[in-house]
Amino acid sequence: MGFVQIRRQPAQLAAPKQAIHVRHAEAPDADAVHAIFTDPEVMHWLIDVPYAPQAQTRKNIVEPPDGRYMLVAGDGEAIVGALGFGAQTAPRIRHVGRLGPIAVARAWQGRGVGSALMRAAIDLADNWLNLVRLELLVIDGNDGAIGLYRRCGFEIEGTLRAFGFQAGRYVDVHTMARVRTAGANGSGGGDERGPG
Repeated sequence: MGFVQIRRQPAQLAAPKQAIHVRHAEAPDADAVHAIFTDPEVMHWLIDVPYAPQAQTRKNIVEPPDGRYMLVAGDGEAIVGALGFGAQTAPRIRHVGRLGPIAVARAWQGRGVGSALMRAAIDLADNWLNLVRLELLVIDGNDGAIGLYRRCGFEIEGTLRAFGFQAGRYVDVHTMARVRTAGANGSGGGDERGPG
């Protein structure tokens, strides 16, 4: 009976992966957020027009309207993604939040930035603002974003035909929503139709 000698290779330790952190945007983030939102390949999938002035982006960060938040995702010092979030203020729809715009820097797409932003927005909605319904719009064909939103519990509720104008043509836009069911955050509260 022979013996087989097995050589063990020293363990190769991967460099520690830097975690994506999410926080509320601050004034110094305005240039980086503006660069992400105005990148032509990112802008292609947003329902905004290109060439927005930097002053508009800065104002949205520094002086947001009541109930409006701008979250940013960072890798160390670099801002690599942003998500706008608005809670409705009208009395009968105060349980509704609207997400958007949502954008990730081109070099960071597919690396967990969008997921981190969505997790933070859902945490804010469920555990701090007591929102029952989160909704967003997404251009048909943006399969990566649609997949992300589905993984976060959003469903397509309808398709708005010829709703957006993109690169010289009308495009369909899906309305997607996530409705928190009773007790999903441990708070009890309404049913799948909304607050009780």
